[in-house]
Amino acid sequence: MAGTAAGEAEGSDRIDPADAGFVREIYARAAFIRAFEAKALALTRSDPPRVAGSIHVCAGQEIVPLAALAALAPDDQVIATYRGHGWVLAAGLDPEQVFAEICHRRSGLNGGRAGSAYLMAPHTRFLGENSIVGAGTTIACGVALGNVVLGNGRVVIVAVGDGAMNQGAVHEALAFAAARRLPVIFVCENNGWSELTATRDMFPVERLARRAIGYGIAGETVSGIDPIAVRSSIARAARRARTGEGPSLVECVVPRLWGHYNRDVEHYRPRADKQAAQARDPLTVLARRLAACGLMAADEVDRVRAAQEAAIERLAERALEAPDADAGAVLDHVIAAPLRRAPPPRVSAPVAMSYLQAVNAALRAELEGDARTIVYGEDVGKAGGIFGATKNLQRDFGAQRVFDMPIAENAILGSAVGAALTGLRPIVEIMWADFVFVALDQLVNQAANVRYLTEGRASVPLVVRMQQGATPGSCAQHSQSIEALLAHVPGLKVALAATPQDAYDLLRAAAADPDPCIVIESRALYALSGPVAYSDGAEPAGVARWHRRGTDAIVISWGAMLQRVLAAAEALARTGVEVGVLDLRWLSPLDEQALAEVAAHAGGRVLIVHEAVRSGGFAAEVAMRIQEIHGGPLAYPVRRLTSPDIRMPAAPALQAAVLPDVASIVHAVRALMHDPSAPAV
Repeated sequence: MAGTAAGEAEGSDRIDPADAGFVREIYARAAFIRAFEAKALALTRSDPPRVAGSIHVCAGQEIVPLAALAALAPDDQVIATYRGHGWVLAAGLDPEQVFAEICHRRSGLNGGRAGSAYLMAPHTRFLGENSIVGAGTTIACGVALGNVVLGNGRVVIVAVGDGAMNQGAVHEALAFAAARRLPVIFVCENNGWSELTATRDMFPVERLARRAIGYGIAGETVSGIDPIAVRSSIARAARRARTGEGPSLVECVVPRLWGHYNRDVEHYRPRADKQAAQARDPLTVLARRLAACGLMAADEVDRVRAAQEAAIERLAERALEAPDADAGAVLDHVIAAPLRRAPPPRVSAPVAMSYLQAVNAALRAELEGDARTIVYGEDVGKAGGIFGATKNLQRDFGAQRVFDMPIAENAILGSAVGAALTGLRPIVEIMWADFVFVALDQLVNQAANVRYLTEGRASVPLVVRMQQGATPGSCAQHSQSIEALLAHVPGLKVALAATPQDAYDLLRAAAADPDPCIVIESRALYALSGPVAYSDGAEPAGVARWHRRGTDAIVISWGAMLQRVLAAAEALARTGVEVGVLDLRWLSPLDEQALAEVAAHAGGRVLIVHEAVRSGGFAAEVAMRIQEIHGGPLAYPVRRLTSPDIRMPAAPALQAAVLPDVASIVHAVRALMHDPSAPAV
């Protein structure tokens, strides 16, 4: 649907009598938001600043959130960009809590953990701001997906700036929402400036809403300073969403009255552009319209503005008097408290199956046992997965619970965050671990943050499956081992399965966990067969497993290398050398009790083996953790055997030359036992 062009007139001054009360209310609430922003801005510019850091105020854009939410139901959800104070207040959150958060106070909405640009309240209709440009759009798709599965009839609205319309995440979100006809409304607040760059310099189209045509969805451009026009446009979009017609893109053209952020002196901005923006100040224009229609006299306009400014002064004073953020609790709520439970009982005798079949069995168990579970990714539905891990699951559980995605990793991971926020338990697949880098934001900057930012009031219990590692012929973009990178991120849990039984157990443990979990599978082990016994429920995360006990040395490993370590231990045993083998299984959280056993046995002779490259590899973390647990240097140094610091070649002969194998593991153990000062491999 085409709307008004961005350069057209804002509309007549006439206000229908039926809308008089609405427009008067919008004016008063917009004046409140303007006063709120002015006070926050002033506190960052005082000498010394009373509020630290950057803030991005929405002066000139106040009408959009107020009028948009007036068109929606009270339980429809909201996601905003970092210029989102107006959306937070329009959504009905306590202004004093919001202001206290901006001031980094203990009484703030997020206890001072979020600050201005990342306000979050998933327990309300306001799911959160996002300081990563465009990132909220794919999360909104997941929320909309959850609403569809739950059948609650809700619509989610997500706001971005005009600059975000060039972000890949936004395009992925629009493509995904269009493909599944999701009930989501994308709002672009176009203030003419993409941060410090004029929007006209970055876009070859006058109306950004025209991009909706390429996705096959509805698009409109409206004046963002006309509350009636905004309300009408959002109401149309909401009707389309609720009747199954899919998403809409609504572009609201607004002025940018102040700079991009609080320290922006706008040296780059022409004076004429500033003057044109001031002429479109929504408070000035709306007051003129109200006066022209006899709905508000000039002195009443002044009284309304003065009353809102006075209310903000009182509110700010109370917020600033509140205690600082609680440093004593700063370490709390990174992840959920560890689950203290015994391993679940086995409900079947062990059955021989492949690693890949065990993955399928675990997914099936979760789909059968929890109606909130959904499984999706690229090719996982009709085709049953590129490796067959999801074979027959769509047939047996339906296309609403097991389905295919566009080739859009940000949309996969971002929607999983949003779906988890609605109460679903998504299990999503990234086809190759190497592909996660194009969407790593959704794990590092989104999923990992929610529990901490909300002080434990919310979490995103999602599972990401991916496979990694070198196999003969696989190129450097399909061969990386990235577990250390992921385990480095507080808030994420990372598991690696090395046996068919663990392929089943670790996936079920992750699915039951209250935090975001990444389960890394080994493509090299997919055909490995072994005994698998099904369980009734799931074990807790963070439990290592001893495969052998030994007194001469201990080898620690995980993932694909475990099978080679076990073969090396068998070879050593035939020569009288007894080697203990510990499979960490979880790199985050680490099983420190198992590492304490390591430090106390085998005279400190410890070898850590992994497929990943040496520099920054997780062996270094494990070695240091053992030393810390032991309380000082061990009798012998902890050693490591890894791949060298190279890109992985495709040729099988070249891979064999660099990957740890049985012979090199045996050699490293013997060197550890007889010559602990030998150079590290």
